[in-house]
Amino acid sequence: MTAIALKESINRGYVHIKFTNTSRGTDLGVRLNSKASNLQEADFEHQTGRVHLVGNLTLNYVKVRCIADIELASLEGKGHLEPVES
Repeated sequence: MTAIALKESINRGYVHIKFTNTSRGTDLGVRLNSKASNLQEADFEHQTGRVHLVGNLTLNYVKVRCIADIELASLEGKGHLEPVES
């Protein structure tokens, strides 16, 4: 994936995020919350800066929020899941 491909996914409102620190890696499809996400520090054309992505999904029948900060130069970053209260 490239930074431009990531931008296209963000524009569609749906991204795949891979958590590599699990036994086999975990790929999650996340519907983005555009109001909670932040793209202000991102320069997709030059692949610099970072994005702060926030979105919700259901994992094992549990509603969770995914929060991830991704560096555009490497497309790596940190993220976590937190339960969403009903």
